[in-house]
Amino acid sequence: MEKDILTLGIESSCDETSVAIVKNGREILSNVVDTQIPIHEKYGGVVPEIASRNHIEAISRVTKRALEQAKVTLEEIDAITPTYGPGLVGALLVGLSYAKALSFAINKPLIGINHLEGHIAANYITYKDLKPPFLCVMMSGGNTQLVHVKDYTEFEVLGKTRDDAIGEAFDKVARVVGLGYPGGPKVDKLAKEGNPNVIELPKTHFDNLDFSFSGIKTAVINLNHKNPNINKADLCASFEKAVTEMLMENTIKAIKQTRLDTVALAGGVSANIFIRNEFDKLEEQGIKAYMPDLKLCTDNAAMIASAGYYNFINGKQSDLNLNAVPNLKL
Repeated sequence: MEKDILTLGIESSCDETSVAIVKNGREILSNVVDTQIPIHEKYGGVVPEIASRNHIEAISRVTKRALEQAKVTLEEIDAITPTYGPGLVGALLVGLSYAKALSFAINKPLIGINHLEGHIAANYITYKDLKPPFLCVMMSGGNTQLVHVKDYTEFEVLGKTRDDAIGEAFDKVARVVGLGYPGGPKVDKLAKEGNPNVIELPKTHFDNLDFSFSGIKTAVINLNHKNPNINKADLCASFEKAVTEMLMENTIKAIKQTRLDTVALAGGVSANIFIRNEFDKLEEQGIKAYMPDLKLCTDNAAMIASAGYYNFINGKQSDLNLNAVPNLKL
């Protein structure tokens, strides 16, 4: 019988300090997430310096709790797999530095993981049967991409945003209509009370598979400024519907282009209920849609440990000179 592989994932790219132990890339033994949302909420967004300081305070405590919950020791871990980008450079450096120290101390391989690759891997934890190739719709605060997942560690970006990421647009709309931070869940909640067909918003289209969300974001801001009494629920519902239509249109084009029949969602915005419901409808066209468990949509170390497993079994390894790359591409 083959030995089980245990990967210890560390995630600190933004405002979540998370450490997880995952077995064979698919089974979570522990996934501890220490969130800073209450801290940053009063500032209306993440303050990088504050985020870094809180990661420093939390990382050792979170690691200890993750090992305790998994009922394993550091000596039983096969590889240390931290996020090294993209993200806030100070925040990334906390998790990465801690991971390098652990790797050196226990003499176990260090494998730096792309945060975006981790979001894709969240689907492997949720769906034990999911295997590449498939199309992934990456949607988060910093990225919107259509990715052809050719293998567990092989990716081709087919289209990406030319300006704002979809999560960034959600946050800015939330701020304008007075909902605060974090914007995505609050827009989604208020939109349920509105009519998505009341307000027509402009959508940007390209000949390729790229996205643009700045125009629709600006349109919402202008409408709100010109008419402060506008129905906020209708505005949020109309915004949500329009950006979802943009996602769906490019996804369908990508499906035809790649001839794939499987689509997976990834990233924090994939927790949006309206978006999930619309992608569920792809099954009517014979397309299987996969969506991570809600708790795995937002930043967490289990997804990083899962991606780390597939990099480990493919022989990938980082040296102790690995640095944080805040603008790392997939």
